Amino acid sequence: MTAPLPPVIVGAGPAGIRAAERLVAAGLRPVVIDEAARWGGQIYRQPPDGGFTRPKKALYGFEVGKADAVHRAMAAIRDRVDYRPRTLAWNCEAGAIDLLCEGVSATLPFSHLILATGATDRVLPFPGWTLPGVFTLGGSQVALKFQGCAVGRRVAFLGTGPLLYLVAYQYLKAGVELAGVFDTTPFVVQARATAGMLRDPATLAKGLLFVAMLRAHGVPVRNGIRPVRAAGTERVEALVWHDAGGREHRTPCDAVAFGLGLRSETQLADLAGCRFRFDAADRAWLPERDAAGRSSVAGVYLAGDGSGIAGADAAELAGERVALALLEDLGEVVDAARMRELDRRLSGIAAFRRTLDAAFPFPDDWADSIADDTMICRCEGVTAGVLRDVARNGQARELNRAKALTRTGMGRCQGRMCGATTAELLSRALGTGPDGVGRLRAQPPIKPLPIATVIPSPRGEEGSAGREVA
Repeated sequence: MTAPLPPVIVGAGPAGIRAAERLVAAGLRPVVIDEAARWGGQIYRQPPDGGFTRPKKALYGFEVGKADAVHRAMAAIRDRVDYRPRTLAWNCEAGAIDLLCEGVSATLPFSHLILATGATDRVLPFPGWTLPGVFTLGGSQVALKFQGCAVGRRVAFLGTGPLLYLVAYQYLKAGVELAGVFDTTPFVVQARATAGMLRDPATLAKGLLFVAMLRAHGVPVRNGIRPVRAAGTERVEALVWHDAGGREHRTPCDAVAFGLGLRSETQLADLAGCRFRFDAADRAWLPERDAAGRSSVAGVYLAGDGSGIAGADAAELAGERVALALLEDLGEVVDAARMRELDRRLSGIAAFRRTLDAAFPFPDDWADSIADDTMICRCEGVTAGVLRDVARNGQARELNRAKALTRTGMGRCQGRMCGATTAELLSRALGTGPDGVGRLRAQPPIKPLPIATVIPSPRGEEGSAGREVA
């Protein structure tokens, strides 16, 4: 008799862990796929085993209690899940997911699939952004949490959004010299949003404390700026920027950490066949889902920032909620009162998210200021001018057409880093919004695979005989 297929969870961050916890409580044994070496996700990333001495309080600050609770939750069910760390989910189709672990790919069929894939940094390029020493905010945070090191000795923080101030504060607490915090949002815009942020006074208080601590330690905090360039020869030597009045300034530094909020990782949902819709708040196409996390594909569920940016607290709630939906679809009796409570709390977080969007708006004029010779797609060497040309001469009015003509998005990152920029540039050149140019279609593998990778052939049972790609 064939054993029943297990439910599979992709992602071991707050959403994936809480989903696994609920499924285990119902007597199931889910497979949990984790690209990292240890569970916790990006926000609660754990350092490697052995030799790392910084305490959790130093790593997670105000969130140490939440981080510890998530870590403990997974540890408590570790023997009742099939946990697979250091494993990349690189494709999904026909009721199975392709995994890569230690150079070998295996095909894993599933009965139900929960995608808790999280998010990555949203960036728009500027001259010099490819210089050594320029990092994303998320990458800078990973270096601090996972590797116990800073990205530079004197770091400038650039962009907008709550993550900008959080990472700057974490670097300050770690003893790193900060060249400054350079926020693209004018102060008056943030001040106008303060009343709405009182919906969550604890979060507002933390944000105000971050800014106060930065200023108290002499860190310049500038609002309403625009980057001119990261200056340097072999690596970053300074950040050149314009203030709100258009005056140019030069701030010496040996590293720049920048980001404009977060962007959902949706490639697996696309490959699984989920329908997408444009979300104006995220300025991105997101997989459709109902309030419980069900996608348009039966048996595929979505939770956490991978289906819309809402933060770690919402991810925990959404992970539990989507697991309850899965159990309900299996015919199990679930706690209706708990589902209503989760829905209520998620609705409240969504309302606060709208306030955050008002406090830290996306600088949609940035795309217009990107010079034609600025590199957009680092993998394929495509500049902003090339993209604008195919739009203005009528060759491309849609992202995938622009991809075919220019090769932007065809490189190692498969558009994960340049896709958002391409959408902004193309839409501005065509006089439309980013929703008017469509979305890049995901292609497997969603992340680079090693040259020597054993891939199952034909696609079928997990562990089937394979072939080496070389």
